[in-house]
Amino acid sequence: MKKETDKSNSVFSNCIDIMSRARQPPLVTGISPNEGISWTKVTIRGENLGTGPTDLIGLTICGHNCLLTAEWMSASKIVCRVGQAKNDKGDIIVTTKSGGKGTSTVSFKLLKPEKIGILDQSAVWVDEINYYDMRTDRNKGIPPLSLRPANPLGIEIDKGRFPQKDLEALFPGMSADFTSENFSATWYLIENHSTTSFDQLKTAVVNLKKQANKKNEGSLAYVKGGLSTFFEAQDALSAIHQKLEADGTEKVEGSMTQKLENVLNRASNTADTLFQEVLGRKDKADSTRNALNVLQRFKFLFNLPLNIERNIQKGDYDVVINDYEKAKSLFGKTEVQVFKKYYAEVETRIEALRELLLDKLLETPSTLHDQKRYIRYLSDLHAPGDPAWQCIGAQHQWILQLMHNCKESYVKEQKGTTLLHSTMLDLDSDVRPSPIGHLSQTASLKRGSSFQSGRDDAWRYKAPQQVVFVEKLTKLVVSQLPNFWKLWISYVNGSLFSETAEKSGQMERSKKNARQRQNDFKKMIQEVMHSLVKLIRGALLPFSLREGESRQYGGWEMKSELSGQWLTHVIQTVRLSSESLTALEIPNDMLQIIQDLILDLRVRCIIVTLQHTAEDIKRLAEKEDWVVDNEGLTSLPSQFEQCIIHSLQSLKTALDCKPGEASVFQQQKTQEDVCQLSIGIMQVFIDCLEQLSTKPDGDIDTAHLSVDVSSPDLFGSIHEDSSLSSEQRLLIALSNCRYLERHTFLNIAEHFEKHGFQGVEKITQVSMESLKELDQRLFEMYIEFKADPIVGSLEPGIYAGYFDWKDCLVPAGVRNYLKEALVNIIAVHAEVFTISKDLVPRVMSRVIEAVSEELSRLMQCVSSFSKNGALQARLEICALRDTVAIYLTPESNSSFKQALEALPQLSSGTDKKLLEELLNKFKSSMHLQLTCFQASSTAMMKT
Repeated sequence: MKKETDKSNSVFSNCIDIMSRARQPPLVTGISPNEGISWTKVTIRGENLGTGPTDLIGLTICGHNCLLTAEWMSASKIVCRVGQAKNDKGDIIVTTKSGGKGTSTVSFKLLKPEKIGILDQSAVWVDEINYYDMRTDRNKGIPPLSLRPANPLGIEIDKGRFPQKDLEALFPGMSADFTSENFSATWYLIENHSTTSFDQLKTAVVNLKKQANKKNEGSLAYVKGGLSTFFEAQDALSAIHQKLEADGTEKVEGSMTQKLENVLNRASNTADTLFQEVLGRKDKADSTRNALNVLQRFKFLFNLPLNIERNIQKGDYDVVINDYEKAKSLFGKTEVQVFKKYYAEVETRIEALRELLLDKLLETPSTLHDQKRYIRYLSDLHAPGDPAWQCIGAQHQWILQLMHNCKESYVKEQKGTTLLHSTMLDLDSDVRPSPIGHLSQTASLKRGSSFQSGRDDAWRYKAPQQVVFVEKLTKLVVSQLPNFWKLWISYVNGSLFSETAEKSGQMERSKKNARQRQNDFKKMIQEVMHSLVKLIRGALLPFSLREGESRQYGGWEMKSELSGQWLTHVIQTVRLSSESLTALEIPNDMLQIIQDLILDLRVRCIIVTLQHTAEDIKRLAEKEDWVVDNEGLTSLPSQFEQCIIHSLQSLKTALDCKPGEASVFQQQKTQEDVCQLSIGIMQVFIDCLEQLSTKPDGDIDTAHLSVDVSSPDLFGSIHEDSSLSSEQRLLIALSNCRYLERHTFLNIAEHFEKHGFQGVEKITQVSMESLKELDQRLFEMYIEFKADPIVGSLEPGIYAGYFDWKDCLVPAGVRNYLKEALVNIIAVHAEVFTISKDLVPRVMSRVIEAVSEELSRLMQCVSSFSKNGALQARLEICALRDTVAIYLTPESNSSFKQALEALPQLSSGTDKKLLEELLNKFKSSMHLQLTCFQASSTAMMKT
């Protein structure tokens, strides 16, 4: 039996050991707050803090036992009040039955409290119902009226500057509090009257004596006032006693008893008469004292309605909320009618505060900080509904209203209505500070290459109303939408209610509401984006709006379409706005509509720029000065090329693709439109050349032609003071056409390809064909002007003086008609050579072809030749052929051959010798005139 008992004890001990090992000692990992004065209420968090209230057997903070005020909440939370510890800073040690003495990873800092008198104002609430006596470590109720005065000496207190630590070291274990059991008068005098004079200290002693005498005199006076009553009662009792002893009879006893009753009645009546007023005053004083006691103890509730109104007027909403929470916890469920009445007043004022805060929350404009603050206030006041979502809805409507008001104001100004805002486009200003750093950003907007260098800031004052409107509208959205988006993000993550996750319940409700309203907010953002895009379209691209949207988003007077320069500026503005909104991490699908707007603006900018370029090129005809350089060119081709290059450079902003943007040429229609406009630009310039070259002399402004002084001037150069003839203009136009075909059009094609244009081959091909057609027309016109007179003079010259091929004399040389024809050909050569050396072979070959063809026709028309006639004809044909030999073409050679074949052959050597002599004589006599037809001249010309 003993063995079984020992075995059971052993098993029980093992179980206890296992349980004790399984239970870990307490560990304190947090305390809130981590500093404060004595009797501060703190929340201790940690692990293994006990299994229940009975398991908690010890709790010390900074070495002071706080078990008496400890309230066990759970194994990880204990609430208590910090005691009056000696140490400034110390650990929090929890001791439990199950885990023993624990440890702490945090510490608590004890602050020194300031002494507060009964008449000093304090924001600290003192729980007067359960007052804790610091001297006896026990709870007891102390009436507020029994507190001692704050200044026992009755003289002015002058706080000294002695360090508290030095005083504590000088008086160890003592205190300067005159209510303390360890009160030190010396310490009190040093701390409060270090600079007080000796005379004042004497006065303080007198005051102390007076206070002591008043207490003694009050007690003595109370006794003196009732002495007569005591003496009368004593005399009556003595008389009764003596009578009873003397008579000793029942009769006397009965009589004396009656007398005693009468005496007692008289004494009672006398006492009532004497003390009725005193007792009445005492009852009234007790009643007043009790009322004052109640008022003093519950003055917080009685003064709360007035304090709430005052704090609301001052804007101290935090104080109001804290007082309301305290009143609700203390008197929310009270059954006392007086308390119910005052608490109802508190609820009435709190309801008014809820309405006030909601009005302020929905008031616009307001900052994000204020919005969050009002939402937290309303949440702490348990306002009905969802104030955060109401604020989001109000902000959404306000942003939309601002956008439409902005449009209406600028539309009215455009129509002549006075506007309060300045029409100056100030890119350095902003609606209000934005949290995004690069949005202050618009100060350094690049104007793009479309703005000429050296232009001053005068363009700011000349900006079209639509451009100013877009600038203002985008700034408005970019300045307001970030706060709107951040308000939603705070609503989603619950930070509207607490930054430290202390109000987890409200945060979870907020997250749940946000999940339910996510689609609604997405619609709000999309509505803002759609309004922004449609307002911009209404100002710049009205044709892209639907019929029902023009009135709401349009209304602008489109006298003339914006130039490409301003559209480029608008593109930059919208791009910056898109970048700013993207930085907010708004989903891309919500911003896609802005990308579509940018693409349409880019396409429109290209179309408008090309249209305006065509108009500018059309006006180039007015700038033609007809000044020819060494290559026979005017400045017109160069101006045309520079105009195209400048136009393409101004399109760089529109053509470049920013991240997330599509190419402007992704649509087939855009490619076709741009290709047709480009072809149109080339055709406009070709028409301009034709207009200049074919304009009548009277319509041509007098201009001056500059001549290359190094070129030979055979028959006198064109002087600077002579106006250009139509033939000269044709030559200059032909020279320009030749340069355009070989250089300018090819350079322009390269620039088109460089800037990503589509269909460049088609543009070049169509333009080249049109240019060649113009060149051919102008060339035929010039040949007609120059060759026809020469050809027309041959037949009359041949038959001048009734010349007959059948009856003529022996040839003596080349006749004058041929010499005149050669001189006219030389004049054509000189005119062409003066303007453009490169055109000489082309022009001369065609003139020679025309002359040779006419000469062949004339020879073939002759019915018969005499011997002399045949020799004369052969001489003139050979003279002409040999003179212009370097300009002969297969056609002219064929004509000369046909002309010679129409003549009889020379039969005798004498005729051949005579022909050779006459040819040499002709060449020798006209050597100077025929120099232009020599190969050396042509070679020099080609070099």
